Amino acid sequence: MTSTPRVTVFGSLHYDIAVFGPARPRKGETVTGSAWHPKSGGKGGNQAVSAAKTGIATSMIGAVAADDFGRFLIDNLARKGVDHRFVARDARRATGMSVAIFDDEGDYGAVIVSGSNLDLGESHLEAASEVLAETAILVLQNEIPDAANVLAARRVKAAGGLVLLNAAPARPLSDALKSLVDILVVNAIEAEMLAGVGVVETLEGALSAARILKTSYPQVVVTAGGAGVAAVDADGREITIDPVKVKVESTHGAGDEFIGMLAAQTARGLSLDRALADANTAAAHLVATPESER
Repeated sequence: MTSTPRVTVFGSLHYDIAVFGPARPRKGETVTGSAWHPKSGGKGGNQAVSAAKTGIATSMIGAVAADDFGRFLIDNLARKGVDHRFVARDARRATGMSVAIFDDEGDYGAVIVSGSNLDLGESHLEAASEVLAETAILVLQNEIPDAANVLAARRVKAAGGLVLLNAAPARPLSDALKSLVDILVVNAIEAEMLAGVGVVETLEGALSAARILKTSYPQVVVTAGGAGVAAVDADGREITIDPVKVKVESTHGAGDEFIGMLAAQTARGLSLDRALADANTAAAHLVATPESER
């Protein structure tokens, strides 16, 4: 690896359609909305933009189709300073997309259609082999195939880099992937599934889940929304961080903002508690920022 730290994100790119209404509809209900707009999304794309925002060198490896949605996403990466040379223009499937419905309190529910993200694999990694060899920390998520994540993690680990897995959305992880992860980051829902615990609603509950997951991963971070962040580092040291109190404008993308900052600060060599504090602050700032100003 070079002396200049680099964050590489291997993952999803989605064209998001954000819809705003008074509440999210129940089954069979139609709700009258107030506005909608397109935005760049996908956990991978969002996390790459978040990391690049800190000024660190950031590369994105992904796939979009040769369509308007794909061009929109690549243009956004370019504007935000992300190295997008390794985002393939794949015409076999449509670009991934999602629809997110926001309520008056800033919370949301979403449906994603993975599209071209499902084609990610060895050929995309081979094209980016030089960047992977220079990567200080690789960021992965669960919006692309587990097998593709394994291939990417093996390449970066072989070159001496770290692997951060944001295990979202929640799904069972292969043993092969588990063995390659240096930092596991999950939210409360994902922690409940992977740790096999009850509802995680408090900071102590998040820390309990982190302790369980630490038996399988070197470092574990559990984000619990308004309750704060809990973690256990490589030495078994337990870390808890209280939430930053802000007026919530929108929670959309807060987790990805957290991951991007965490990855950037870890790549720079900061301790886990320092990196977590910075990530917590960055996520809170995003939550307090209206969607129209992001």
